[in-house]
Amino acid sequence: MTYAAQRFAENGYHPTSVAEIVSGMNVGKGVFYWYFSSKEELFLEILAEAQRGLRRRQHQVIGDEPDPVRRIEIGIRASMEWLAENRHLFSLFQFAASEERFAPYLRQGQDVAVADVVRHVKDGIVAGRVRDTDPLVITHAILGVINHLARTFIFERGESPAEVADAAVAFCLEGLLGAGVRVG
Repeated sequence: MTYAAQRFAENGYHPTSVAEIVSGMNVGKGVFYWYFSSKEELFLEILAEAQRGLRRRQHQVIGDEPDPVRRIEIGIRASMEWLAENRHLFSLFQFAASEERFAPYLRQGQDVAVADVVRHVKDGIVAGRVRDTDPLVITHAILGVINHLARTFIFERGESPAEVADAAVAFCLEGLLGAGVRVG
């Protein structure tokens, strides 16, 4: 699947054919169709496996960290590292989000990611470490910051994933005003 994911990322979904994939893997079409009924099914499996891979990385590094704010920070850092290591998969996510037939499958994985982060945010609210506001809004803001900063600074500008993660953590945990700054 790694080879197919790289072909899709380099050539695009539509121009990449099953024949090209099996040729590059030195297998016959029969082998391909033994595992997948179509190119679309292969692509969906690549998306699902990529989302599982990101989630596995996050869970591995978060471990049994008791502090919910620290879990959020560790998750942000793990996400940036994983995205930098798997930039070809990020481009597949972007493509899938724009295609009507793939977007629902991508959203299923995103819903799992949202549920993971919401849990940490809610734990932070209960512990008094996160402002008591809608945890879903906070979660989407965190995920939006991660995706936008990764796309702009890691993929487009080639910045260090660790430095981009530092910026994402600072913004997500301190916000616009910074720690300790109050309005009014």
